[in-house]
Amino acid sequence: MAWLYLIIAGLMEIGWPLGLKLSQTTNHKIGGIVLAAVCMIGSGGLLWLAQREISIGTAYAIWTGVGAVGTLLVGILMFGDSTNAVRIASALLIVAGMVGLKLTHA
Repeated sequence: MAWLYLIIAGLMEIGWPLGLKLSQTTNHKIGGIVLAAVCMIGSGGLLWLAQREISIGTAYAIWTGVGAVGTLLVGILMFGDSTNAVRIASALLIVAGMVGLKLTHA
């Protein structure tokens, strides 16, 4: 269950930068800020739950990695961010690191 909490926490980690961006780029300023706040609280709470069974270093690295790569993808899909090969390769390196941490988790 801890891994499920961690993945959901990482996905919620995408919600807060998205909410902040939406508050800057749309007419939904308050909605974007509320989305960001709810995702921050939810993400932190789920990370807390996950760390009861997963080591702090592994949990934190995967939490931030899911958030970082997910936010990069949201930026590409929703905001037209660059898809340059180095950015994509760098994101894949983050994913490879997360997979390595999962595979070596005791």
